[in-house]
Amino acid sequence: MQQERELVEQAREGSQQALETLIKRVQDQVYNLALRMLQFPADAEDATQEILIRVITHLSEFRQESAFSTWVYRIATNYLLTTRKLRGEQQQLTFQFLGKRLDESLAMGEASIPDGYEQHLLVKEVQYHCTLGMLLCLDRVHRIAFLLGEIFEVSGEEGAYIMQTTPATFRKRLSRARGQIRAFVQQKCGIVNPDNPCRCAKHVGNEIRARVLRPEKLRYVTAERVIPDAQEVRAGVRELHELDRAAALFRTHPTYKAPDGLMKGVRQLLSSGQFALFAEDRG
Repeated sequence: MQQERELVEQAREGSQQALETLIKRVQDQVYNLALRMLQFPADAEDATQEILIRVITHLSEFRQESAFSTWVYRIATNYLLTTRKLRGEQQQLTFQFLGKRLDESLAMGEASIPDGYEQHLLVKEVQYHCTLGMLLCLDRVHRIAFLLGEIFEVSGEEGAYIMQTTPATFRKRLSRARGQIRAFVQQKCGIVNPDNPCRCAKHVGNEIRARVLRPEKLRYVTAERVIPDAQEVRAGVRELHELDRAAALFRTHPTYKAPDGLMKGVRQLLSSGQFALFAEDRG
């Protein structure tokens, strides 16, 4: 914490190295929050860049009353709650619609999978796409409350600070979001509830046929990311108490590194003269 305070002060005094160190510490967490909010990696990358620019240009407003990462979550949350609707949200997904789509895919039977692709990667891709789709069924306020409280595991007090509300209100939002997610996965997901017929592998061929899944260009599974073994994930989820299984399913989604070019893009934007290095100190 002391080192963080020193870095903040050095960055305020104009140290480019200190500023870049701070940004590198938080860029992954911002990208992972944005990806789970927006679904599409390209949209998440653009949002992350915008958020980091806001962090940099408003650094003078950080009073160090919280951890730097918590303050960054607050900046990110404000941006993600107020930005225009992007591709994922334009689908206007609901749990009812998503459930119907899963049922229709199961009713079609398992379509064949083209040769030359690793099936376990395709299954993981379907799982990640499905869980991100579930998140989009929540409105923005409840989606981000679920992410902060259940996935990133912030406390009620931290969540209240980040979302600029009271701890009681944050906990109510988190409880409502948990309830909606649990109800859906208990009814539909075969990983959470083994009695359900839905399995990610059953949808792979149909997703390819519908061009929702493109085996040659996977969005969420790449060789550079560590992917938990599917059988280990299922076993781990099932060992948990029933009420914890839904959250465990979402925590199996990998933690991603922010794209390599992100810092370069931030540097270019700052050097363009379009942004002041820091916003005017407001008090």
